[in-house]
Amino acid sequence: MATRYHFGDNERPHFITFSVVNWIDVFTRESYTQMLLDSLRFCIEKKGLRLHAWVIMSNHVHLIASAKEGFKLADIMRDMKKFTSQRIIAAITENAQESRKDWLIWMFKRAGARNKNNETYQFGNRIIIQLN
Repeated sequence: MATRYHFGDNERPHFITFSVVNWIDVFTRESYTQMLLDSLRFCIEKKGLRLHAWVIMSNHVHLIASAKEGFKLADIMRDMKKFTSQRIIAAITENAQESRKDWLIWMFKRAGARNKNNETYQFGNRIIIQLN
């Protein structure tokens, strides 16, 4: 059965999409894409993520993923998404070369203010569908 925003059987593959708020093309910058790849590698090595397939587009990511036995896919994805978004936002803030810095931070703050689950920023959204 397909579910939205909820994971089914952890060990079964799930189609997961992360989109940057307002479809902002953050992943056109190689450094931000590398941060996402580093986070995925860490989750594979340390957190029990099984990554079956993936593609990174300019403003969203598609994964087909599951969790190793004893791990929860929801926990892995929550932690990965939180860590990666915080790291990318910090990198944008600290990057004097980022031509869109003020606009990007403003957009993430604006999205965060509209979501009661965030303290300051919101970087992305997600949709999850369990594959049969």
